[in-house]
Amino acid sequence: MKKIGILTSGGDAPGMNAAIRAVVRKAIFHEMEVYGIYNGYQGLMEGNIKQLGIGSVGDIIQRGGTILYSARSEAFKTEAGQEKAIEQLNKFGIEGLIVIGGDGSFQGAVKLTEKGYPCIGVPGTIDNDITGTDFTIGFDTALNTIIDAIDKIRDTATSHERTYVIEVMGRDAGDLALWAGLADGAESILIPEKPHDFDMVIDRLQKGQQRGKKHSIIVLAEGVGNGMDLGNRIQEATDMETRVTVLGHIQRGGRPTGFDRVLASRLGAKAVDLLLDGKAGRMVGIENNKLIDHDIKHILTSKHELDMDMVHLANQLSI
Repeated sequence: MKKIGILTSGGDAPGMNAAIRAVVRKAIFHEMEVYGIYNGYQGLMEGNIKQLGIGSVGDIIQRGGTILYSARSEAFKTEAGQEKAIEQLNKFGIEGLIVIGGDGSFQGAVKLTEKGYPCIGVPGTIDNDITGTDFTIGFDTALNTIIDAIDKIRDTATSHERTYVIEVMGRDAGDLALWAGLADGAESILIPEKPHDFDMVIDRLQKGQQRGKKHSIIVLAEGVGNGMDLGNRIQEATDMETRVTVLGHIQRGGRPTGFDRVLASRLGAKAVDLLLDGKAGRMVGIENNKLIDHDIKHILTSKHELDMDMVHLANQLSI
């Protein structure tokens, strides 16, 4: 294999640039040509493709977002769209493709692999909702962004003796909420994986108030519900002054942490190794700090599982 392509797809995640850099430089080290595909699968269909050199990925390891940009494409999901993509791959002589993204991006990688173009998936999403890897690129940075925000909000909560509801991202996964809530000592953490008892949330708030607690933090995963609705319910049930902060897309931006930079570099380089070994339809990941790879089809049909021991610990520590 002498020519490979790389694209980023779906939501951006801090560390994607570090992964791009690793792919490009690892491939060039092995005397391969690398082609950057801009704007995801949409750009692939349109032929928005340029060769990348060592200098193309200089000074990007510390940058958030993705220099290749990202876009969602409904057209690529069709047979006609996939045929257009294949035409462009043939045009540029690209023999293998590395896809950085989440489960939606991997579905596209499976389609191309089935049509004869070997693809390797690299998990990049702040949600950490992909099975087969302990961590996804961007999760650690997003987590630290949330922690920093809650630390600041706690100062105001303390000053004004208020209850704060913090709504965080994660889609249908509660990893960000759980880790942030545990790290910040939240009184309650509401996640999709565990049905929450509203009465228990209120009971904890009231018990804290009775023992002289002046403020409380409740972390809500977006997959559970709306932060404003929860805040209104809490204020009506307790008469406590309650405020709501929806952190939104601030969680997806920013300079990647050292952990995400190293993780992305390791996963990106591993993806190149798999292509060189003739592998296709695989996803790279990390388990117990060891690089591994799985069949992407298996990943897409497996359910992400939250560490319930951490859930129990958070409950025990928030009494």
